Amino acid sequence: MAIKVEFMGIIATIKKLLGLKQTMINIILFGPPGSGKGTQAEKLVEKFGLVHISTGDLFRYEMGNDTPLGIKAKEYIKKGELVPDSVTIGMLKNKVTSHPEAKGFIYDGFPRTIPQAEALDQMLADNAQSIDGLFALTVDDDEIKKRILSRGETSGRADDLDEDIIQNRIEVYNTSTLEVYEYYNKQNKAVSIEGSGSIDEIANRLQSAVKTTL
Repeated sequence: MAIKVEFMGIIATIKKLLGLKQTMINIILFGPPGSGKGTQAEKLVEKFGLVHISTGDLFRYEMGNDTPLGIKAKEYIKKGELVPDSVTIGMLKNKVTSHPEAKGFIYDGFPRTIPQAEALDQMLADNAQSIDGLFALTVDDDEIKKRILSRGETSGRADDLDEDIIQNRIEVYNTSTLEVYEYYNKQNKAVSIEGSGSIDEIANRLQSAVKTTL
Protein backbone atom coordinates (compact mmCIF):
# COMPACT_ATOMS: atom_id res chain seq x y z
CA MET A 1 0.00 0.00 0.00
CA ALA A 2 2.82 2.41 0.90
CA ILE A 3 4.37 1.93 -2.56
CA LYS A 4 1.07 2.68 -4.32
CA VAL A 5 0.44 5.78 -2.21
CA GLU A 6 3.97 7.03 -2.83
CA PHE A 7 3.52 6.43 -6.56
CA MET A 8 0.27 8.44 -6.59
CA GLY A 9 2.07 11.25 -4.76
CA ILE A 10 4.72 11.30 -7.48
CA ILE A 11 2.02 11.41 -10.16
CA ALA A 12 0.30 14.32 -8.40
CA THR A 13 3.62 16.19 -8.23
CA ILE A 14 4.28 15.62 -11.94
CA LYS A 15 0.79 16.90 -12.76
CA LYS A 16 1.45 20.10 -10.84
CA LEU A 17 4.80 20.60 -12.57
CA LEU A 18 3.08 20.17 -15.93
CA GLY A 19 0.35 22.58 -14.96
CA LEU A 20 -2.26 19.84 -14.72
CA LYS A 21 -4.76 19.78 -11.85
CA GLN A 22 -6.59 17.07 -10.03
CA THR A 23 -10.30 17.00 -10.68
CA MET A 24 -10.79 17.71 -6.97
CA ILE A 25 -8.93 19.59 -4.24
CA ASN A 26 -8.25 17.57 -1.09
CA ILE A 27 -6.92 19.33 1.99
CA ILE A 28 -6.57 18.40 5.65
CA LEU A 29 -7.34 21.07 8.24
CA PHE A 30 -5.18 20.24 11.21
CA GLY A 31 -4.59 21.56 14.71
CA PRO A 32 -5.09 20.93 18.41
CA PRO A 33 -8.54 21.03 20.04
CA GLY A 34 -9.71 24.62 20.34
CA SER A 35 -7.51 25.88 17.51
CA GLY A 36 -10.51 27.12 15.54
CA LYS A 37 -10.65 24.48 12.82
CA GLY A 38 -14.45 24.53 12.63
CA THR A 39 -14.62 28.31 12.23
CA GLN A 40 -11.86 28.37 9.62
CA ALA A 41 -13.37 25.43 7.74
CA GLU A 42 -16.56 27.45 7.26
CA LYS A 43 -14.56 30.31 5.78
CA LEU A 44 -12.69 27.94 3.44
CA VAL A 45 -16.04 26.53 2.27
CA GLU A 46 -17.25 30.06 1.48
CA LYS A 47 -14.00 31.05 -0.23
CA PHE A 48 -13.24 27.98 -2.33
CA GLY A 49 -16.55 26.11 -2.55
CA LEU A 50 -15.21 22.97 -0.87
CA VAL A 51 -17.20 20.41 1.13
CA HIS A 52 -16.30 20.29 4.82
CA ILE A 53 -16.10 16.77 6.24
CA SER A 54 -16.00 16.73 10.03
CA THR A 55 -15.59 13.20 11.32
CA GLY A 56 -17.49 14.13 14.47
CA ASP A 57 -20.50 15.23 12.39
CA LEU A 58 -20.05 12.17 10.19
CA PHE A 59 -20.29 9.76 13.13
CA ARG A 60 -23.30 11.57 14.57
CA TYR A 61 -25.09 11.37 11.22
CA GLU A 62 -24.29 7.71 10.52
CA MET A 63 -25.14 6.54 14.04
CA GLY A 64 -28.16 8.82 14.39
CA ASN A 65 -29.64 7.45 11.17
CA ASP A 66 -28.74 3.83 11.94
CA THR A 67 -26.91 3.35 8.66
CA PRO A 68 -25.04 0.02 8.28
CA LEU A 69 -21.76 1.73 9.18
CA GLY A 70 -23.41 3.66 11.98
CA ILE A 71 -24.74 0.43 13.48
CA LYS A 72 -21.26 -1.12 13.26
CA ALA A 73 -19.76 1.90 15.01
CA LYS A 74 -22.33 1.64 17.80
CA GLU A 75 -21.48 -2.02 18.33
CA TYR A 76 -17.80 -1.23 18.92
CA ILE A 77 -18.60 1.77 21.14
CA LYS A 78 -21.02 -0.27 23.27
CA LYS A 79 -18.24 -2.80 23.89
CA GLY A 80 -15.88 0.01 24.87
CA GLU A 81 -13.70 -0.62 21.83
CA LEU A 82 -12.26 1.83 19.33
CA VAL A 83 -14.12 2.06 16.04
CA PRO A 84 -11.84 0.50 13.36
CA ASP A 85 -10.35 2.84 10.79
CA SER A 86 -12.05 0.79 8.07
CA VAL A 87 -15.45 1.90 9.38
CA THR A 88 -14.42 5.56 9.45
CA ILE A 89 -12.97 5.30 5.93
CA GLY A 90 -16.26 3.75 4.80
CA MET A 91 -18.11 6.75 6.19
CA LEU A 92 -15.71 9.12 4.42
CA LYS A 93 -16.27 7.30 1.13
CA ASN A 94 -20.03 7.62 1.56
CA LYS A 95 -19.71 11.35 2.17
CA VAL A 96 -17.40 11.90 -0.79
CA THR A 97 -19.53 9.91 -3.23
CA SER A 98 -22.64 11.80 -2.10
CA HIS A 99 -21.07 15.01 -3.43
CA PRO A 100 -20.07 14.27 -7.04
CA GLU A 101 -20.43 17.96 -7.86
CA ALA A 102 -17.88 19.06 -5.24
CA LYS A 103 -14.80 21.05 -6.20
CA GLY A 104 -13.00 19.35 -3.36
CA PHE A 105 -13.02 18.40 0.29
CA ILE A 106 -11.73 19.61 3.64
CA TYR A 107 -10.92 16.71 5.99
CA ASP A 108 -11.35 17.89 9.58
CA GLY A 109 -10.68 15.55 12.52
CA PHE A 110 -9.18 12.82 10.32
CA PRO A 111 -6.54 11.51 10.04
CA ARG A 112 -5.30 11.45 13.63
CA THR A 113 -2.78 8.63 13.29
CA ILE A 114 -0.33 7.55 10.61
CA PRO A 115 -2.34 4.38 9.79
CA GLN A 116 -5.37 6.63 9.26
CA ALA A 117 -3.31 8.91 7.03
CA GLU A 118 -2.18 5.91 4.99
CA ALA A 119 -5.77 4.70 4.71
CA LEU A 120 -6.95 8.14 3.56
CA ASP A 121 -4.15 8.34 1.01
CA GLN A 122 -5.11 4.90 -0.28
CA MET A 123 -8.78 5.86 -0.55
CA LEU A 124 -7.83 8.88 -2.64
CA ALA A 125 -5.23 6.98 -4.68
CA ASP A 126 -7.91 4.46 -5.67
CA ASN A 127 -9.59 7.36 -7.49
CA ALA A 128 -6.38 8.89 -8.88
CA GLN A 129 -6.50 11.61 -6.23
CA SER A 130 -4.18 12.69 -3.44
CA ILE A 131 -3.95 15.12 -0.56
CA ASP A 132 -2.92 18.54 -1.85
CA GLY A 133 -1.89 19.88 1.52
CA LEU A 134 -2.19 19.63 5.28
CA PHE A 135 -2.67 23.01 6.93
CA ALA A 136 -1.95 23.06 10.66
CA LEU A 137 -3.18 25.88 12.89
CA THR A 138 -0.56 26.41 15.59
CA VAL A 139 -1.66 27.85 18.94
CA ASP A 140 0.21 27.69 22.26
CA ASP A 141 -1.16 25.47 25.01
CA ASP A 142 -2.19 28.30 27.37
CA GLU A 143 -4.24 29.96 24.65
CA ILE A 144 -5.86 26.64 23.79
CA LYS A 145 -6.94 26.18 27.41
CA LYS A 146 -8.42 29.69 27.55
CA ARG A 147 -10.35 29.14 24.32
CA ILE A 148 -11.81 25.79 25.35
CA LEU A 149 -12.78 27.01 28.83
CA SER A 150 -14.47 30.01 27.21
CA ARG A 151 -16.25 27.72 24.76
CA GLY A 152 -17.38 25.56 27.66
CA GLU A 153 -19.49 28.42 28.99
CA THR A 154 -21.88 27.99 26.06
CA SER A 155 -21.10 24.61 24.47
CA GLY A 156 -22.92 22.55 27.08
CA ARG A 157 -20.00 20.09 27.09
CA ALA A 158 -18.72 19.19 30.56
CA ASP A 159 -15.32 18.22 29.13
CA ASP A 160 -14.84 21.80 27.91
CA LEU A 161 -14.90 22.98 31.53
CA ASP A 162 -12.59 20.33 33.00
CA GLU A 163 -8.98 21.55 32.92
CA ASP A 164 -7.57 18.04 33.48
CA ILE A 165 -9.47 16.69 30.47
CA ILE A 166 -8.39 19.69 28.37
CA GLN A 167 -4.75 19.14 29.35
CA ASN A 168 -5.01 15.45 28.46
CA ARG A 169 -6.47 16.28 25.02
CA ILE A 170 -3.59 18.67 24.39
CA GLU A 171 -1.04 16.03 25.45
CA VAL A 172 -2.62 13.39 23.20
CA TYR A 173 -2.39 15.82 20.30
CA ASN A 174 1.25 16.71 21.03
CA THR A 175 2.41 13.12 21.52
CA SER A 176 0.33 11.23 18.95
CA THR A 177 -1.57 13.32 16.45
CA LEU A 178 1.39 15.54 15.55
CA GLU A 179 2.99 12.48 13.92
CA VAL A 180 0.49 12.98 11.09
CA TYR A 181 2.00 16.42 10.42
CA GLU A 182 5.43 14.85 10.03
CA TYR A 183 3.99 12.15 7.75
CA TYR A 184 2.76 14.77 5.29
CA ASN A 185 5.76 17.03 5.88
CA LYS A 186 7.94 14.27 4.43
CA GLN A 187 5.78 14.53 1.31
CA ASN A 188 6.32 18.32 1.27
CA LYS A 189 2.60 18.82 1.84
CA ALA A 190 2.46 20.15 5.44
CA VAL A 191 2.17 23.86 6.20
CA SER A 192 2.04 25.55 9.62
CA ILE A 193 -0.28 28.53 9.98
CA GLU A 194 -0.12 30.93 12.93
CA GLY A 195 -3.44 30.34 14.68
CA SER A 196 -3.39 33.36 16.99
CA GLY A 197 -5.05 36.68 16.23
CA SER A 198 -8.49 37.64 15.00
CA ILE A 199 -10.64 35.19 13.05
CA ASP A 200 -10.17 37.25 9.88
CA GLU A 201 -6.39 37.51 10.33
CA ILE A 202 -6.11 33.74 10.69
CA ALA A 203 -8.47 33.23 7.74
CA ASN A 204 -6.32 35.45 5.51
CA ARG A 205 -3.16 33.51 6.39
CA LEU A 206 -4.85 30.16 5.88
CA GLN A 207 -6.57 31.09 2.63
CA SER A 208 -3.33 32.50 1.19
CA ALA A 209 -1.59 29.20 1.97
CA VAL A 210 -4.42 27.13 0.46
CA LYS A 211 -4.31 29.20 -2.74
CA THR A 212 -0.81 27.90 -3.38
CA THR A 213 -2.25 24.39 -3.82
CA LEU A 214 -4.89 25.42 -6.36
